[in-house]
Amino acid sequence: MSYTYKKPTLIQAFIPIIFLIIALFVNVRIFGDASLDGSNQIILMLSAAVAALVTIRLGMKWQEIQSGIVSSINSAMASILILLLIGSLAGTWLLSGIVPAMIYYGLQILNPTIFLFAACIVCAIISLATGSSWTTAATVGIALVGIGKALGMNEGMVAGAVLSGAYFGDKMSPLSDTTNLAPAMAGTDLFTHIRYMMYTTIPSISIALILFLILGFVYNGEGEVTDTALITEAIASKFNVNGWLFLVPVAVIIMIVRKVPAIPAILAGALLGGVFALIFQPDMVREVSNWEGTTFEMTFVGLMKSLYGSISIVTGNAIVDDLLTSGGMYGMLGTVWLILSAMVFGGVMESGGLLKRIAEAVISKVKSTGSLISATVGTTIFFNTTASDQYLAIVVPGRMYADIFKKKGLAPENLSRTLEDSGTVTSVLIPWNTCGAYHSKVLGVATGDYFMYAFFNYISPLMTIVFAYLHIKIRKLKTTADL
Repeated sequence: MSYTYKKPTLIQAFIPIIFLIIALFVNVRIFGDASLDGSNQIILMLSAAVAALVTIRLGMKWQEIQSGIVSSINSAMASILILLLIGSLAGTWLLSGIVPAMIYYGLQILNPTIFLFAACIVCAIISLATGSSWTTAATVGIALVGIGKALGMNEGMVAGAVLSGAYFGDKMSPLSDTTNLAPAMAGTDLFTHIRYMMYTTIPSISIALILFLILGFVYNGEGEVTDTALITEAIASKFNVNGWLFLVPVAVIIMIVRKVPAIPAILAGALLGGVFALIFQPDMVREVSNWEGTTFEMTFVGLMKSLYGSISIVTGNAIVDDLLTSGGMYGMLGTVWLILSAMVFGGVMESGGLLKRIAEAVISKVKSTGSLISATVGTTIFFNTTASDQYLAIVVPGRMYADIFKKKGLAPENLSRTLEDSGTVTSVLIPWNTCGAYHSKVLGVATGDYFMYAFFNYISPLMTIVFAYLHIKIRKLKTTADL
C-alpha cells in the first residue's frame, strides 16, 4: 500500500461484530423464520458497511476494501455453483423418480425407533465414500428427511442425524477437501492427521449415536405417525418405481470416489436424472410441463422446469404432495444471496485486518496447552461466524497458530485435529455460513430447528477441549534427543 493504514484497536475491530450480533438478534426476534428471506442478508450488508467505515477511518482506500470483497466472494464461487447445480439435481431426481424411490423403499425398511440411529450411520458411510457432506445431504439426506416426515419424525431431529453422519464422514474421509486442507495448514501429512483425529472423533460419533438411539426410543410414538402404506401406494400410483433408478446416485458416488471434481459430478448427476426421467417417467415429464403443444415441446419444457424452476407432483395424498416438491436452481437463489452477503462482510473484515486484530488478542492470553487448544477452537468458530466460510475458518487459524503450537512443543497433528474438530463441523450450525445456508436450504429444515440435534457437530469441539485439558493424546514434538 502506498498510504498509511493504522492498525485497528481491539475495540475498533469489534465494532462491526457487535453491530452484527445486535442487529441479527433484533432482526430474528421480529422476523422469526422469515429472517432468511432477505432481512438477514441486509443485516450482513449493513455490517459490512460498518466495517468499511471503520477501515476507511483508519486510512484504507475503498479500492483495497473492494478488492478484499471480490477476493472473498471469489473464494465462495465454487460453493455457489455447486449449490445451484444441487437445485437442478434435486429437480431431475424428483422428476425421474429417484427420490420417490428412496422414500418408497426406505419406508418399507426403517421404523421410527431406529430411524435416527440408522440415518446417521447411512450418511456417515456415504460421506466417507464420497468425502462430501454436501453431496450426502443433497442425495440420501433429502430422501431421509422425506422418510422421516412420513414416519412422523421431527424434521429437526432427522436433519440433525443426517448432518451428524455426513460431517463425520466428511471429517474422516481422505477424499474430503477440508481433511486435506487442515494438515496442509498445520504442517503434517494426511494420514497422520486422520489417525490422530480418530481419538476424538470416534468417541464423539459414538456419543451422538447413543443419543440418537435413546431419542428414537423416547420419541417413538409421540409424532403423528402416518399410515406408510398409503404413502407408498400414492408414490407407486404416480411413478414407475424400480431398482434401476438407483444407478444414477450410484454413478455420482462412483464419480466422486474416483476424484471427479464436485461440479462436473453433480452436473452429470442432474443430467442423468433428466435422462432417466425420459426413460422411466415420460408421462410425468409432460404432466409437470403444464404446456400445450407437441409432445417434444411438452417434454422439453418439463425437463427444463425440473432443472431451473419449481415443480410439484400431485398425488392426492397431502403428505406425499408436500414431500414431492422441488424449487430447482431458482429455489437456491435466496441462499446464494445470503452467501454473497456473508462473503461481503467477511471480505471487509479480512482485508481491513479486523479479524486478525481480534485473533491476536486471543493469542496473547494463551498460557497452557488446554487454553491454547481452547483458543484455537474459539477462533475457528469465530471465523465460521464472521467470515462465514469453513475454509477460512481452517486456513486463517491454521496460519495463526502453527508457530505457537511449535513453540509450545506440540506436534502439528494437534493443530490439524483441532481445526477439523471445530472448524469443519461447526460451520453447519451457523445460518449465514456457506455450509449452514446450504444444508438448511437443501434439507428444507431451518438451522435453528436442527441445531440442538446435530449432536456430533457440537460434541466434537467439546471433545477436543476435554482431551486438551486432561492431556489425553496430546502428541509432543520429537526433539533431537528423542531420535
